[in-house]
Amino acid sequence: MKIAVCVKQVPDSGIVSIDPETHTLQRKSAGAVLNPLDEFPIETALRFKDGNGARVTVFSMGPPRAEEILARAIAMGADEGILLSDVCFAGSDTWSTSLILSEALRKYGPFDIVFCGKQAIDGDTAQVGPAIAAHLGWAQAASVNHIEIPSEKNPSEIRLTRLFENGHDELRVPLPAVIMVLKEACEPRFGTLKGRINYFRKGIQKHGQQDLGMDKSSVGLKGSPTRVVKTSIPEMTRKLKKIEGKPEDQARELAEIISAKIQKLKN
Repeated sequence: MKIAVCVKQVPDSGIVSIDPETHTLQRKSAGAVLNPLDEFPIETALRFKDGNGARVTVFSMGPPRAEEILARAIAMGADEGILLSDVCFAGSDTWSTSLILSEALRKYGPFDIVFCGKQAIDGDTAQVGPAIAAHLGWAQAASVNHIEIPSEKNPSEIRLTRLFENGHDELRVPLPAVIMVLKEACEPRFGTLKGRINYFRKGIQKHGQQDLGMDKSSVGLKGSPTRVVKTSIPEMTRKLKKIEGKPEDQARELAEIISAKIQKLKN
């Protein structure tokens, strides 16, 4: 069984600068880390490896320094990492990003399952995983909080549970499939010294636009149908009031403030 995991490197600080021309993040202005929500699909894939000997390959599209997060995935136990990095990939929106990843999955597969996180914390779109499934023409399942790991090496389907605000459902998904894993699914493991040594021995594979055989017009800003036309920093418009005194006096004053606001809304 061959499993792929798609991960992303994101800024580790809210203090970043914006390119005035492209309106995209200047990622060099802040440090970068593995997207926190991507730890859970990595762990899920590694549990398949532990359970039935699956081979785990981790993909990421980004600048050269994104190799750092692939190194972390290999330290956790992944078998190999593939970095998709090219100058012409810069500025890709979710459509272009998912297209690049799907082409890489086709070229370096075939894979039985592709695991993704719920979303990236820098964009919060939750679009890339489903879009990869659409490009590949595969089944997909989002909001997955539990997966039954099959004992056989080449199953035709997997059983899983999806979590919703008002409940959950259980279903069978035919393979190949793209699965978006929630943080409730598992507790990520730490990297090991053995895994880190494996990274130093193997390194990672690096591929660009020509390796994937993609036209430059289909990637980066040129291949992105969406544009960020304006960015701004939200301003605080609420007036803050500090309530002092004894706890009972503070509670009384707070109740009066809330009551006055409710009455104002009614009027």
